[in-house]
Amino acid sequence: MKLLITGLCGFAGSSLAFELQRRIEGLEIRGLDNLSRAGSELNRGLFRARGIRCVHGDVRNPSDLEGLPRPDWIIDAAANPSVLAGAVGGVSSRQLMEHNLVGTLNLLEHAKRHSAGLALLSTSRVYSLSRLAALPMETRNGAFAPRFDSIDEPGLSSRGVAEAFPTQPPLSLYGSAKLASEILALEYGAAFRLPVFINRCGVLAGPGQFGKADQGIFSFWVHSFREKRPLKYIGFGGSGRQVRDCLHPRDLADLLARQLRQPEKAGRAVNVSGGVGNSMSLAQLTDWCARRFGPLEVQSEASNRLYDVPWLVLDAGRAEAEFGWRPETRIETVLEEIAAHAEAQPEWLDLARDP
Repeated sequence: MKLLITGLCGFAGSSLAFELQRRIEGLEIRGLDNLSRAGSELNRGLFRARGIRCVHGDVRNPSDLEGLPRPDWIIDAAANPSVLAGAVGGVSSRQLMEHNLVGTLNLLEHAKRHSAGLALLSTSRVYSLSRLAALPMETRNGAFAPRFDSIDEPGLSSRGVAEAFPTQPPLSLYGSAKLASEILALEYGAAFRLPVFINRCGVLAGPGQFGKADQGIFSFWVHSFREKRPLKYIGFGGSGRQVRDCLHPRDLADLLARQLRQPEKAGRAVNVSGGVGNSMSLAQLTDWCARRFGPLEVQSEASNRLYDVPWLVLDAGRAEAEFGWRPETRIETVLEEIAAHAEAQPEWLDLARDP
């Protein structure tokens, strides 16, 4: 099997490349990356010894794809992964759309040309921002939890947010670009008989991730805590009660390996997440870090940040039912792996800092 992974030098792309190579015998991997993110070039040096070829190119440029050999499958892991992208910071709304939507369009044309399958890495942020923000909450052990007995929302249960939860805007510019990419990918799959998988991922986390405050929050928090750098709870009263689920990329690779072997099951979106059992609030994460590294005072800002929601945990029941998949890596293991990496690489946050 010949596999093309875009965004190869990113955390998701590189982790998936190594894990899939281990899981699928005879797999040939070629990757594409524009090396635009600080620190991503460090991963490039790891591929040669593993027989993985990395090509410097950009999914926004169709000509960068033309010279690549025919793949059997494409994994689209190239994206700007920040929910704030296009609205806050140095990335314009046009740049975001070019990365996260036009790039996917170019890959779909590449897949069409070669009759290849596509696995798109999407996000939990395709679910309606306004509906999530309106969920009534209570606090349990320093974490928000929906009052499920008073909620009547499709696709919501004590297991989390399922695929039937509303996706109408507003989402965020980032979430809208990913939802549009999902629709486009499924349309190409139906029109040109291409197997297309859509994987809506929870928060990916693990050692080697270049975490930032607006993306890779678990890694960012652990590394910052270890180095005693300033941290701040933002929004929802500044209490750190907001909750996310945590997914290790090797568990995502397990699902992808199952999907690539079963193209007949392609054609709709599935959630891929750690679920309720692998979820945690920032306050609970702080307690874990304090036990691991010693105390650190966390600052507080009560006002909410753009696009933030108090609780977002995905229900991956469809992935379990259709592929026999469930996450194997517990959140405590994920955090311990990140902590060990932080101790071994104390300069890691600086490597990911934009010049």
